[in-house]
Amino acid sequence: MKLYIVGAGPGAPDLITVRGAALLAAADAIFYTDSLVSEELIERYRKPEADVFHTAGMHLEEMVAAMVEQAKQGRLVVRVHTGDPSIYGATLEQIAMLKEEGVEVEIVPGVSSAFAAAAAVQAELTVPELTQTVIFTRAEGRTPVPPRERLEELAKHHCTLVLFLSATLAKKVSAALLDAGWSGDTPAVIVYKATWPDERIIRTTVAAMAEEMRRHRVTKHAIMLIGWALDPSVHERGYRSRLYDRTFTHGYRKGEGQREQD
Repeated sequence: MKLYIVGAGPGAPDLITVRGAALLAAADAIFYTDSLVSEELIERYRKPEADVFHTAGMHLEEMVAAMVEQAKQGRLVVRVHTGDPSIYGATLEQIAMLKEEGVEVEIVPGVSSAFAAAAAVQAELTVPELTQTVIFTRAEGRTPVPPRERLEELAKHHCTLVLFLSATLAKKVSAALLDAGWSGDTPAVIVYKATWPDERIIRTTVAAMAEEMRRHRVTKHAIMLIGWALDPSVHERGYRSRLYDRTFTHGYRKGEGQREQD
C-alpha cells in the first residue's frame, strides 16, 4: 500500500510540478484541502472517474482513516497539499498514522507560496553584500513557538524574513521587529493569494504594515516578505553577484585578469 503526498504549488494550476500533475491524472482517490488548494487545479488534472474527497471539514483521524481505506482497496491515493508539503504542511502527523497502518508514503515537492510571492514582486531574497540569509517563520499566536525562535530573537539577525500564517498578527510582528532594532521604514511586502486570480500586492514598511493590511482587509492567505532585499529600488544600488563578474574565475570560466596572466 502506498500513498502520495503532492505539493500543489501556490495556487495557479500550471504551477504544480510535472510529476505532481501526472500523479493527479493517474489517481483513483484524491484528498485535498478545499479551503486552500484550487479546485480548478484538481478538475484540470483528475480523471473523470476519480473519487475526490474534500478535507477542510475533516479532523486528522477521520481524514487518515478515509485515506487508509482507499489505499487498502489497492487504489492509487493522492493527498494534495498547498505549496510545498515540507513547510507548515501538517504532514508529520499524517505520515506517522499512515505508517502505523502499513501505508508507505512518498512526498512530491511543490512550489512554495513564499517563492511565488517573491516572484510576484520580482524580488531576490538574497542580495550580495546586503543579506545572504532568509528566515522562514511565523509569528506566535494560538500555535506557540520555541522561546529561541520567537520573532524578537530571530529579528536580531537583520536578514530577510518570510512569515507564513501571520496576517492576523501584523501589529505584533511590527512591534517585534521595531523592538529588535529594525528601522520603521524597512520595506515590507504582503502578497495575498500569490498566483491566484485575485492576487494582491501591498508594498509598505515595518512601521505601517499593520495599518495597511487592515486597510486592505487582508487577514489570511498572505505571505509577508520583510527586509531591505524588498526595497523596490534595490536594483539601483549597485549590488552585484560575483558569479557573473568578468574578473571572477570559477570552475567553468576564467576571469579576464586570469586570462591575461595565462
